Amino acid sequence: MLEGLKRLFSGSSGQADAGHDWEGVAPWAQQRQYGFRVVQNEGFVVDGRLGATPWRLEWGPSQRPYIAGHELRIRAEMGLNPDLQVVVMNVPLQEQMERDVFDQYVEGVQTRIDNQTPPEMRWLVMFPKLAEKDLGELAGRYVALSSIRPWLLQWLAGPLSQSLAALRAGPSVPVVLMIGRGRLMLRTALADPALPALQSWLRLFECAMREASRVANDSADAAVPITQPGPWSSSALPGDERDK
Repeated sequence: MLEGLKRLFSGSSGQADAGHDWEGVAPWAQQRQYGFRVVQNEGFVVDGRLGATPWRLEWGPSQRPYIAGHELRIRAEMGLNPDLQVVVMNVPLQEQMERDVFDQYVEGVQTRIDNQTPPEMRWLVMFPKLAEKDLGELAGRYVALSSIRPWLLQWLAGPLSQSLAALRAGPSVPVVLMIGRGRLMLRTALADPALPALQSWLRLFECAMREASRVANDSADAAVPITQPGPWSSSALPGDERDK
């Protein structure tokens, strides 16, 4: 079976992926009993679970204008309050987005931000950012904002802040962790998804999942009862209307 998987990466049907260091991903997924599949000429998808909650990891062409080349996306349908909107991003990306908003909507021809604008950019304009004193060890490196400020403060009060602070991604690498419509999402630029990099980002994401579940369970204002979400019917590669 492993030889067959290797041929997917090295054979003629996988020429578009030549040079990418992701040969070890399939055996790792198989060992962990994760689902794995190649999306031809795009990338790959890994489906796993943290406890009873499924997550999906995707690597492929970027779906966001602020990420050039390939990106890593990890998502989980958490069943959180659908009115909860949260964004945590690194400061260089925040500064870039704010410049883009100014150029596009102030000096440009558009007069309003519409639904074609990525939600993380819309929310950056809509919601106030946490003060540096509230960010603790993340101050100066990240910004954070939310439609429900107490929820965000609880989410960042503990292991998640520590995991974000320990990230070794370069300051110019876009990093976005967001919650919207009950879903948790991570996006970052990743040219070559070598296994150690995937594992590091997945550890951060699973920490964010655990902390989101903790806050939802502790705060009646931040959670609503819904049934366990089902598995995805298809990959978000390429494109996913649910993110727009």
